[in-house]
Amino acid sequence: MTKARAALAAASVLLLTACGGGQTPSTSPGTSSSAGATTVKVSVIPIIDVAPIYLGDQQGFFAEEGLKLELVSAQGGAAIVPAVVSGQVEFGFSNFTSLIIAKSKGLPLKVVAPGAASTGIQGKDFGGVVVKADSPLKTAADLAGKRVAVNTLNNINDTTVRASIRAAGGDAKNVTFTELAFPDMLAALDKGNVDAVQVVEPFLATAKKNGDRVIASNYVDTAPDLTIAGYFTSQQTATAKPDLVKRFTSAMQKSLKYATDNPDAVRKVLLTYTKIDPALTGSLTLPTYPAEINSASLATLSKLALQDGLIQTAPDLSGLLP
Repeated sequence: MTKARAALAAASVLLLTACGGGQTPSTSPGTSSSAGATTVKVSVIPIIDVAPIYLGDQQGFFAEEGLKLELVSAQGGAAIVPAVVSGQVEFGFSNFTSLIIAKSKGLPLKVVAPGAASTGIQGKDFGGVVVKADSPLKTAADLAGKRVAVNTLNNINDTTVRASIRAAGGDAKNVTFTELAFPDMLAALDKGNVDAVQVVEPFLATAKKNGDRVIASNYVDTAPDLTIAGYFTSQQTATAKPDLVKRFTSAMQKSLKYATDNPDAVRKVLLTYTKIDPALTGSLTLPTYPAEINSASLATLSKLALQDGLIQTAPDLSGLLP
């Protein structure tokens, strides 16, 4: 089997096992629109992490680079990786554990811009592990033997929850993870279908409004200044269309800076692509939108992926990063 066929086969396996479909592009990525701009399909998750790309589109940063964005929603990075590799979309947003797993399988990916990072502050991060108000669970150590919902299995959220459990002195191996889309998690928690959920904004603010309690800041527990996600493309696109990648990256960097400088705009744009009570936008905890990727934190994610059995061999991350 050739290297290209092997990569495509691996991508097909990931696509079949991922649960975040719904990506049905109507036109080929990278085609020119009637206005002369190049249409670029980007697969994202409807969470606060991707607010910068929506803001950048509103502010005209992509139009300035001759790009017309078409944003396609998915459940998680595990579904977005194969969509990018197969050419359904040209760029995607994914957590770095998904990208590390893909890299370990030989998939040809290239990160082009950072996406979101932890605030690094315990109890004041944009993601965390939540339980009901009357739950007997008090710390991450109490999650041993319990059912915890994450948006995709064998990924950054379950492996960082395990990191929280270890940090609290609990048994990280004795946890049952259930895959649920972020919008479905709080209802499952309320019904008692799971004991805890790992959520990010805007669902974290909704949980707090409901009276639920945060018992762990899993991203903070994992590594200092953890870079959680980034925007990426396939190596084929990076090689064949370097100018397109350069323009997308430039627009994305402007978007990240704008989001950092305009937190109120981040809160406002969230109303355009998520179902959130407008009254809650002021209580949202925003992630940081870094200009650079913290490579040391990615090394920690790679080590955790290996420890938790998500990968068999730690990949060389130098070829993945910009």
